[in-house]
Amino acid sequence: MYTFGPIAAVISMLSAVLAALTTTLTPLAGATAAGLAIVGLTVAVRLLLLPLGVAQVRAEKQRARIAPRLAEITKRHGKNPERMLAEQRKVYTEAGTSPLAGCLPGLVQIPLVVALYGLFIGAGPGEEPLLAHTFGGIELGSTLVTSLEGVLVPPVFAALLVLLALVAWANRRYVVLPMMRDNPAQPPMLAALSYMQFTTVVIAAFVPLAAGIYLFASTAWALAEKVVLRRVLPD
Repeated sequence: MYTFGPIAAVISMLSAVLAALTTTLTPLAGATAAGLAIVGLTVAVRLLLLPLGVAQVRAEKQRARIAPRLAEITKRHGKNPERMLAEQRKVYTEAGTSPLAGCLPGLVQIPLVVALYGLFIGAGPGEEPLLAHTFGGIELGSTLVTSLEGVLVPPVFAALLVLLALVAWANRRYVVLPMMRDNPAQPPMLAALSYMQFTTVVIAAFVPLAAGIYLFASTAWALAEKVVLRRVLPD
């Protein structure tokens, strides 16, 4: 996948930007320059994707507004699927939205997010010199498993996993659960799926440190973006 022409080209472009950022930050940040460059590049990409985030939150708010009507239709016409779907389509049309309105902005982001993640796991074409830099005394290309000293977890990995867990907890509490409360028509099983936020902690334990830093920067930004947009965008 990462050697596919368009994605490989994006990875090469991002790699050049990352190298320039690292060079610029080195006089100021020293050995932490490459890690800070990862955060900076991640934030820059998330800023470019901000309009899609706005569209996604607007769609979520639209769905929350019509959720009580959809729940009532399901309750009233649950035994008549054709009538139920027809009534639900009518509600979506009147609201000027669709069941996929919140999904499309997320799908559009996938190619760029995939390329960015590929850069930080060294999956792009050729060797990635970024992963030879260090952060917190650990090479950015190292994983937690390869960096273990007996049973001791290196401090940089311990801090990263704790921070990812905190972001996952906050995302579940302040984003996912309120969204589910606003849309009672969603299946109850989604309550269990809300714990999927914590998969980033597991992933970070097996991917290079560079990818773990990216996961933290990206998920922290996404959390802040969701919380702020839900407050400032009109209902």
